[in-house]
Amino acid sequence: MKKQIVCGIVCEYNPFHNGHIHHIQQARALTNCDVLICVMSGNFVQRGEPAIIDKWERTKIALEYNVDIVVELPYIYATQSANHFAKASIDILKMMHVDCIVFGSESNDVSFLQSLLKKEKELIKKPGQSSAKAYEEMFGNLSPNDILGYNYIKAIGDAPIQVYTIQRTNAYHEQKLTGNISSATSIRKQIAKQEMVNETTPMTNLDGRFLMENYFPFIKFQLQVLPKQELASIFLMDEGIESHLYKQVELATTYEEFITGAITKRYTKASIQRSLIHLLTHTTKQMVNQLPVLQYVRILGFNQVGQAYLASIKEDVHIASGFGQIPQVYREMEYKAAQVYASVLPLEKQTAFIRKEIQQPIIKK
Repeated sequence: MKKQIVCGIVCEYNPFHNGHIHHIQQARALTNCDVLICVMSGNFVQRGEPAIIDKWERTKIALEYNVDIVVELPYIYATQSANHFAKASIDILKMMHVDCIVFGSESNDVSFLQSLLKKEKELIKKPGQSSAKAYEEMFGNLSPNDILGYNYIKAIGDAPIQVYTIQRTNAYHEQKLTGNISSATSIRKQIAKQEMVNETTPMTNLDGRFLMENYFPFIKFQLQVLPKQELASIFLMDEGIESHLYKQVELATTYEEFITGAITKRYTKASIQRSLIHLLTHTTKQMVNQLPVLQYVRILGFNQVGQAYLASIKEDVHIASGFGQIPQVYREMEYKAAQVYASVLPLEKQTAFIRKEIQQPIIKK
């Protein structure tokens, strides 16, 4: 019997939009795959923000648009810098036995990205230097998706996984809508202003509840009342950033004022926001240092093709189809992340939302 071709993609779908539909279509066309697996960030994303719509809604729409299996990138890896994000994503896809991956790229040049690996040993992050600045000094002004792509290729290593790219058609940080296919950043900006985005995304119910500014009262409270020693124990609170954030939050009346004042050459917006997310969840350095190696795959949803594939690999992979099957330390992190994510909802809706965290995977018939 002919071996199935299994393709993997890494995504956040924050929110799912027309460019993602194009990505899925191109992934299938380029690889002629039989099974398409998506590794997706949960309720918090790599830029250190809450996802604008929850992971269950994003899972549903991914399945609707021809993804066969959606698996979750654990909270602790989804909220780290590009190298950790990419490594965990690829580790999961390796566990799922993918044959290939497809990602969007500004350069659309796999050979170029592979050539950057030769320079890796020369990449030395100076004291107080952000990862983004270190990349810039070594590789030039490398675009965000190319940075991720480089890290995907690095994480693949010698594994027999073929790499494909598709041309990114708009700027990653584009602030304004550019027509039918617009950046997720521009779509989120429109949603925050309560303006229509229906031409750019098939998603509905994008009402802006889960925006970072809505978590600002919780952030401000914790920065002001927690002892400096406790703040310093929080994961990614490094190089004295806790003192810097304490000073800035005293001066700010809005989240925008706070984050604008906090950004420096040493502290990028994304790195600050990631540290704030871990502050909200009280994720400590000690907790992260004691995490076991990632050896499970949490399933968020699948269709009939995906169900058959999962059955075929169940003897080889620790598949967590139920919340209780996630290793305890990871499970506790996911539950706490769900509690924090839901904290901006009305009290009467929070309990129902948090219960969703322990639900069974979504099955598309």
